[in-house]
Amino acid sequence: MTSNDASDTTGTSDAGPAPAGFTVWVEHFVANRATQLAMEREVDWGAPCTVAPAARAALVRSFQRFELGEDGDGARLLAKARRAGDPVYVEALQRLVVEEQRHSALFRRGLEHLGAPRLDEHWSDAVFTRLRRLLGLRTELALFLVAESVAMDYFTALATRAPDPVLRGIGRRVASDEVHHLRFQADRLRQGFAGVPRVVRAGVGVLWTVVAAGAATVLVVDHGGALRACGLRRGRVWLDGTRRFAAQARLVLGTPEAGMLGPAPAEAVVAATGAGGRRG
Repeated sequence: MTSNDASDTTGTSDAGPAPAGFTVWVEHFVANRATQLAMEREVDWGAPCTVAPAARAALVRSFQRFELGEDGDGARLLAKARRAGDPVYVEALQRLVVEEQRHSALFRRGLEHLGAPRLDEHWSDAVFTRLRRLLGLRTELALFLVAESVAMDYFTALATRAPDPVLRGIGRRVASDEVHHLRFQADRLRQGFAGVPRVVRAGVGVLWTVVAAGAATVLVVDHGGALRACGLRRGRVWLDGTRRFAAQARLVLGTPEAGMLGPAPAEAVVAATGAGGRRG
């Protein structure tokens, strides 16, 4: 998820200096392009759409929102990162932004497959954008971690249970990246919270929990029809999404001095994409 927002009004002191430890992420993003292209070649992009009309309408609404939300050049976010002073992290973040732009392009291809146009704007994207304008780097990254955590089950359901092979291919591509993106955001946030007193981190955790509950509610309301089309229940998605974010928050706030997580292990990618039990 990227940012085209106005300049940061809170400065960069909340991010803290990032040690030069992100080379592993630069290397991951470089190598990951070959994996992405291989996955995209597996999709029969010219196949006819097999989605029933009711499910198609719900999936169109959902893909329109994700296509809009994943778009953008990340210029404002990258400007904040540059002011934090770690050029290796900035390079890694630039590559993550490009991956998010590719997600937008994939959702756009999904809309073409579904025979639907893209949106120029939507209220949920506008609210998220306005909120980010008030934030520094660390808090903005926390918002991205919230959004990606609560949406992960949906991406996995697209990969494994969407009612169309092209849509499942899109889900696999997106989920295979997002499982890494969660850890990338967590790694930067862990560095940002290193040295912050435990009582402050506890207060931040309470605030994040409230934000995550709100984000999960927006997801299940705004994308409820698409969740049903993929065989998911709203209540379960809400509960699992908030639990996943709680686990990420513990990684960030519990022991932020513990070092970097690095890219996700292979078994986590398999679990996120359903690669072990693929049905096309």
